Amino acid sequence: MSGLDPFGARLRRAMDARGPLCVGIDPHASLLAEWGLNDDVAGLERFSRTVVEAVADRVAVLKPQSAFFERFGSRGVAVLERSVAEAREAGALVVMDAKRGDIGSTMAAYAESFLHRDSPLFSDALTVSPYLGYGSLSPAVETARENGAGLFVLALTSNPEGGEVQHAVRPDGRSVAATVLAHLAAENAGEAPLGSFGAVVGATLGDLSSYDLEINGPLLAPGIGAQGATAADLPAVFGKAVRNVVPNVSRGVLRHGADVVALRDAAERFAEEIRAAVAPA
Repeated sequence: MSGLDPFGARLRRAMDARGPLCVGIDPHASLLAEWGLNDDVAGLERFSRTVVEAVADRVAVLKPQSAFFERFGSRGVAVLERSVAEAREAGALVVMDAKRGDIGSTMAAYAESFLHRDSPLFSDALTVSPYLGYGSLSPAVETARENGAGLFVLALTSNPEGGEVQHAVRPDGRSVAATVLAHLAAENAGEAPLGSFGAVVGATLGDLSSYDLEINGPLLAPGIGAQGATAADLPAVFGKAVRNVVPNVSRGVLRHGADVVALRDAAERFAEEIRAAVAPA
């Protein structure tokens, strides 16, 4: 058993103490160039360490996008390992954005890579894809429970292509997205103060009142900032579930680098805007 409290409980504390902002660590080539860095491992490391230094001691969540590290091979993964460890040491929770999804022993191996407390890449939560059937995620659910970690399952994503799968209607009349949300609500039943199994729900999607987002778990919400959504949009999109929303901002913060103070100030502005928007009336 893990010595960690469940991810949902730790996330609730972090959100209450630091605000609900999640800052992405997305070192794609164009952003490295904007920072005046080379598109190589040294630039990757400088970028990642600067973001961690700037915000890991003050935001609730950091979300590294694994692909931007993996593209540099083993040396890039080593940078990712250090970034995860340093972010967690500074008090941020880390959501690994890897969107893994497979079956059986392969899914179990993905889960061990990111959710087992002895792994060099151990993260507080992992993004996963349910589109081989929600049951295919069982190894990740089990590993997360055993290690005090959590999952964010793709449910209602902000990319326009997602609707052809997520809004498809099953023979029972329920959409695929609604089915995913129902599974997550079942995982989180009876958990307090918050379950550990969340959904990814885009902040740009407008009125989602036809979906039951009250899953007693967190809702990771990309789309704030560069994608067009604002903090003020959150109550209309998420309704009564807004208190459990973890809005993700990436470029809106990262474009202020490579200056640590500017990054920090941008994150604090977004955090205050989000805190004010989701505060109980």
